[in-house]
Amino acid sequence: MEVQLELNLKQKLATRLGTLLVASLVYFCFCCDSAVASLVFAVLLALLLRSPTFVFALVMTAQRDIMALQRFLALNLYLLKRDRGGYTVARCFQQLARSQPQKPCFVMDNQAITYAEALLLSQKVAGFFSRQGLQRGDCVALLMETRLEYPCIWMGLSQLGVITALINSNLRGESLLHSIKVANAKAFIFGSELMDVLQSLIENEQLPCIPVYQYTDKELRSVPGHELLPGAVDLSAALTTQQALALPPSCAAEEARSKLLYVYTSGTTGLPKAAVITNLRFLFMAAGTFYMLRLKRDDVVYNPLPLYHTAGGIVGVGMALLNGSTVVLRKKFSAKNFWLDCSRHDCTVAQYIGELCRYLLATPYNPEQQHHRLRLMYGNGLRPQIWPQFVRRFAVPNIGEIYGATEGNSNLINITNRVGAIGFVPIYGQKIYPVQVLRCDEETGELLKDPRGHCIRCRPGEAGLLVGKVNPRRAVSAFHGYADKGDSEQKLLRNVFARGDVFFNSGDMVVCDILGYFYFKDRTGDTFRWRGENVATQEVEAIITNCVGLEDCVVYGVQIPHVEGKAGMAAIVDPERKVDMDYLSIVLRGSLPPYARPLFIRLLDEIPRTATFKLKKRELANEGYDLTSLADPIYYLNRDGVYRQLSSEQYRSLQTGTAGL
Repeated sequence: MEVQLELNLKQKLATRLGTLLVASLVYFCFCCDSAVASLVFAVLLALLLRSPTFVFALVMTAQRDIMALQRFLALNLYLLKRDRGGYTVARCFQQLARSQPQKPCFVMDNQAITYAEALLLSQKVAGFFSRQGLQRGDCVALLMETRLEYPCIWMGLSQLGVITALINSNLRGESLLHSIKVANAKAFIFGSELMDVLQSLIENEQLPCIPVYQYTDKELRSVPGHELLPGAVDLSAALTTQQALALPPSCAAEEARSKLLYVYTSGTTGLPKAAVITNLRFLFMAAGTFYMLRLKRDDVVYNPLPLYHTAGGIVGVGMALLNGSTVVLRKKFSAKNFWLDCSRHDCTVAQYIGELCRYLLATPYNPEQQHHRLRLMYGNGLRPQIWPQFVRRFAVPNIGEIYGATEGNSNLINITNRVGAIGFVPIYGQKIYPVQVLRCDEETGELLKDPRGHCIRCRPGEAGLLVGKVNPRRAVSAFHGYADKGDSEQKLLRNVFARGDVFFNSGDMVVCDILGYFYFKDRTGDTFRWRGENVATQEVEAIITNCVGLEDCVVYGVQIPHVEGKAGMAAIVDPERKVDMDYLSIVLRGSLPPYARPLFIRLLDEIPRTATFKLKKRELANEGYDLTSLADPIYYLNRDGVYRQLSSEQYRSLQTGTAGL
């Protein structure tokens, strides 16, 4: 009994010493005469008298959390000032452009546009479309490949309060048409490099009856194939003589929360969804990255990502529009030229997505790949399996892994180089910060409830569904949803911990450890990620079913060794093997972007179902494309875009990582 009392006494003593140590660190970090420091000191002293595990974790993460808190407070102060001042992205950029007019804003290949030139072009765009009668709240669809003028066009439209729908330039057919219609676009701007896409819509009488504006680079105006589309207005020519329209000197406080962009995401099901991006949300995403990762105004940021996505078009472009950095663009990512571009443009920061990193690792080794000045690479999706190898081979000192959906509020960031972590929340703030991990059925994604009908938080090490509490008054946790309100409601969870509360459902399974670090595990529902894009299985299933006219078809993702994400696989009920694979190949090429086309097709007699007649996708996904155990015919998408039966040689190359994926 006495021994036990002595152990308990030592344990309590260790707990209190640890508490005092951590509290003292926090206190002196903020300066001992600070009121904030005194408050933090008192709160920690009251809250931290807990288990040894808690105190151990607190001590281990004290330096991390102090650093994060300082940056987070600076970010929130920035956002508060911009919100109360009614600052839009265009107004923030105007201030920057006037303070550094001759500094390069965007660079691409051998061309560059200065801050003054970018501001002038955006003001000309505003002047031109003001004359066309566009009004606040109208929407314009923008279909264009990466070019220097891309951000200037939507920024000019935003000066009028016009929303720009950033259309994925890979979309074709029904997906493209849906993206235009769901945004209720009043006009359409396209780059001449995508003229064939527009011609296809016009010939099939699918394009809505709205004005069409064509933008052509100067050097391409006389090149065959870039002629003016019949009925289109030559936007590039019109802007050369257009007078600039400057922003009014004053602004309303609510302008910061006005709609700026529609950025398309596949969500969890169906066709692309137009996620609403307000000016304040743009500020939060771009400035959040800038403040939390400590970027600098004199950084040169390499951005080889497409500008119609959040990563390239907001988190990348925002470094120039809001923070004054020079951003280097590239029309299309090239693994061969990535490090050459970084060296050539003297870049200090670069962006990535997980798939991009794998492509870089797959290139032949060259000592010149380390001849760069990068001090930081930031992005999302860098797999833990290749993280250490990537930073060693390419000599990248710091990795800033970011987690967050385009439309979501479950935002996390890893600022400490913790391998594999998508971010962290201080352990003393896990019940306060909007992000939570809930227990759920890993097979179905269905949330588990306690006897009172409330959701249950996961313990450290337990996989669960990541959600974010919605608070419309804060930029950090607001949820603006989609252009289609019905789609918005499907992403919300209500009455999670208390009656009336609302949480955003990320659809992602994560694990949190005892130090507060989060690790991505998998996606729930019918969406999987391939080639850096989310693939909505229901859309692919609908196209295949309409093509082959069969009773059942399911699409799911399958894992391929040494490859990022999951490749698409379709299981088609075809007991008589009547599917015309050549015809199906043609239909899928014409209807889906490359990343959404299934890599494998399996023909089978019937699809397994549950007792309640639900299709067992998970069972099919686990079986995959294994030729050694499956008797059903499996077809493989070859480089020429045609499905042929998967051969033993192809199967071995897929397993060994030599298939060239």
